[in-house]
Amino acid sequence: MRENNDKDTRETIATLLVSGFPTEAFPRADSHEMILDIVARLHALPDDLAQKLTVAGFTPEPVDIDGLSQSCETCMYYLVHQRFCELPELLLPVEPEWSCRLWRI
Repeated sequence: MRENNDKDTRETIATLLVSGFPTEAFPRADSHEMILDIVARLHALPDDLAQKLTVAGFTPEPVDIDGLSQSCETCMYYLVHQRFCELPELLLPVEPEWSCRLWRI
């Protein structure tokens, strides 16, 4: 049944992101200290999807940083066949073209 739940959650996220839902997409987590700060903030959150999206800085499209396109599908935490982010602090169904500031190559 996870597939149905993932589909529903992915649709909820998509609706939020395309509606202009504000997230902390910048600055990107490009230092170890920033990553630790964001991860700590995610750990401190209640189980709230909107807050998780905000802190992680999700966007409905890839973010280009210095000519490098940062999208979920190019992130090391992305499970291609499941369209899922396996970063322990997120564990969310995602679309390949989305992005978050915890993106890693």
